[in-house]
Amino acid sequence: MLRDIFFKDFGWKLFSLLLAAFIWYTVHKIIEEPQAAVPANTFSPVTYGELPVFIVATAADMHLFRVKPDKVSVTVSGPPEIMSVLQENQIRVTVDLSKFDSSQDPDQPVYVSVPGGATLVKVTPATVEVVVPPKS
Repeated sequence: MLRDIFFKDFGWKLFSLLLAAFIWYTVHKIIEEPQAAVPANTFSPVTYGELPVFIVATAADMHLFRVKPDKVSVTVSGPPEIMSVLQENQIRVTVDLSKFDSSQDPDQPVYVSVPGGATLVKVTPATVEVVVPPKS
């Protein structure tokens, strides 16, 4: 009786075991394949140094604003096909002084515009000091 449990229809039992192992292996590969298909972070950041800071002010404002420092360093990242053609002149660095009041804090944030597909990583320095010349 105990012998019949193991050896009766042994061929079918072996076939069922192999079929179950094959199905498990197939499902296991299907589940793991999407994780393997996601590439590791292939975005390598690129730093562009000494980019000029453009001042944006209202037309009615006649001040001759200056900023210190007048150049910043910008780090961007993106897909290799975008980063390989990205040039310095496509990155625009501005400081908005349209609502600036000289009684306010002279440190103003720097705004960076990068082309589509590229991502801003870091701006150094993130703020610039606004220098307002004395009125004559």
